[in-house]
Amino acid sequence: MHLTLQQQTPALVVMLYLKLIVVFLVMALAKPAGGAMSLALPGCPDRCGDVPIPYPFGIGAQCAAVSLSSFFNLDCENTSHPLRPTVGGPADVAVNVADISLERGEMRVLIPVSYICFTSSATVSASNNNTVGFGLEDTPFLPSPGRNRFMVIGCNTLGLVGGFRGGTSQYLAGCYSYCDGASGASDDGAPCTGTGCCEASIPTNLTAFNVAFPINSSSVWGFNPCFYAMVAEVGWYRFQRRDLAGELGFINNRAKDGAPVIVNWAVRNGSCLEQRNYACVSANSYCESASNGPGYLCHCSPGYEGNAYLNNGCQDIDECMLREQDPKYEELYPCRNGVCLNTPGGYDCKCKKRTKSDGLSVSAVVIISLACFLAMQLQRKKHRKEKDEYFKQNGGLMLYDEMRSRQVDTVRILTEKEIKIATDNYNEDRVLGCGGHGMVYKGTLDDLREVAIKKSKVIDDDCRDEFVNEIIILSQINHRNIVRLLGCCLDIDVPVLVYEFVSNGTLYEFLHGGPDHNLSPIPLDLRLKIATQSAEALAYLHSSTSRTILHGDVKSANILLDDQRHAKVADFGASALKSMDESEFIMLVQGTLGYLDPESFISHVLTDKSDVYSFGVVLLELLTRKRALQGEEILVP
Repeated sequence: MHLTLQQQTPALVVMLYLKLIVVFLVMALAKPAGGAMSLALPGCPDRCGDVPIPYPFGIGAQCAAVSLSSFFNLDCENTSHPLRPTVGGPADVAVNVADISLERGEMRVLIPVSYICFTSSATVSASNNNTVGFGLEDTPFLPSPGRNRFMVIGCNTLGLVGGFRGGTSQYLAGCYSYCDGASGASDDGAPCTGTGCCEASIPTNLTAFNVAFPINSSSVWGFNPCFYAMVAEVGWYRFQRRDLAGELGFINNRAKDGAPVIVNWAVRNGSCLEQRNYACVSANSYCESASNGPGYLCHCSPGYEGNAYLNNGCQDIDECMLREQDPKYEELYPCRNGVCLNTPGGYDCKCKKRTKSDGLSVSAVVIISLACFLAMQLQRKKHRKEKDEYFKQNGGLMLYDEMRSRQVDTVRILTEKEIKIATDNYNEDRVLGCGGHGMVYKGTLDDLREVAIKKSKVIDDDCRDEFVNEIIILSQINHRNIVRLLGCCLDIDVPVLVYEFVSNGTLYEFLHGGPDHNLSPIPLDLRLKIATQSAEALAYLHSSTSRTILHGDVKSANILLDDQRHAKVADFGASALKSMDESEFIMLVQGTLGYLDPESFISHVLTDKSDVYSFGVVLLELLTRKRALQGEEILVP
């Protein structure tokens, strides 16, 4: 049978209309792969120039979370080209913002480069020396130590960066770049290793910094008239020999708007444990502790995207739509030979028609997977409950209260997961040492700092208050010859303490040789320097802190040496409070035979005189290079 044209037309028209309706519905409901959702407060501008402005940031006080910090209020009325938001106050001190990341808790700002230029060895033609810096105290911002470096460009140039850590502790660092001519500098594109340019790391919790040149003279002004110094994002600058030539050539060619600096931002007035006045207001969101300084960040749960700081700001990701729009998502959200169906927080992959057996198999797999998932969730819930209990038992809540009441934020509280990542799950290759007080591992934190992680013995219930108080006291110690306590982990059965890493071994190894027993001559002045620095550290512990701290185990193995052979006293304080299963004698007196004060040995009581006696043995060890205990022979009978 043959249909006429008139008979075909109505059917074709209906089918065409149906197809068009489907297309329009898809286009109306489709969400662009890049995401068109505004991250700003409803009714507020979501960008300034080309820079997106996500809440809690905003243009104007009515659009920003000023209750969390007035510095979330940005300005978009400036003369920068291109137009950028500014943060920090009036236009003469405000800083341009190039990018804001909700996910990483980062903001990229542009800071002017410090420079000094010469027309002769002692004649300065242009300079902004000692005027370039960034004040961050009482703001939600801290420079990222892992994402920035202090950099100096020039030949025979010394640059310094100084400031404050935590608002009170002074900080100073620098680097020296050497080259006797442009041809002696590094090749173009080379990293800054000291010839033509150099770099140095910056610390955590840096609340203010200033960049400067300490010397106002130049012996290389003929081919290198200007020196430059800056804090800049890692990877932003690679050396170019042309940067040495011409007055302000580097700034004019590459840094007119300043150098990019990555600052970490967070909600600083609170923590994830305090759920009052919580900033994570969206459903399907969670809280994460800040990695640099106090406070927390808010994130959308897996399977959701958007802004966790806004009500209903976290929206479901349509994985199926993304698969259709961009082939790269097909690997991220696999559903080969199936029908993709979006679900809240995820998606399902259904079998196509006439593949019933496969569908049954998939259903069985889904049921089994669901059962495993529920079992894992129950296990995780149990594990979280255990971690919360450990945190409370080990004095975590008490420590938070003490830190708030004393306004102490120098101690970082890490999670068990962070400790395991830092130590490669307590890898034996990372063991630095072990003893009666526990194991010590070398670790690397997420900000790339190398640390010493001490896994100690179980804390005594009767000493928990004392243990927390001791952590507060130790965290406030600021002496160049004492190993600093950087943080702790309390959500596991055995508390873990995190100290600064000292790279050059112990005084014991230096005096008596390491495993290979190689002994090199040690100048007398170096021995006396080590003795003086160790004595200053003990004097500080005994008389310069808010409360006397007794070491209890002074010996050459507990005096560490850094790269410049400076002494740093280690393994004191909290270790004396972390014993539960041992006798009273071990609890009160934890010294090492050969160094132990005989009076303390008899009375079982530790005093400052005990430390002085043990240090006297160390002095003899330094002068004679004899071990305190050699076989059955004791250096001090």
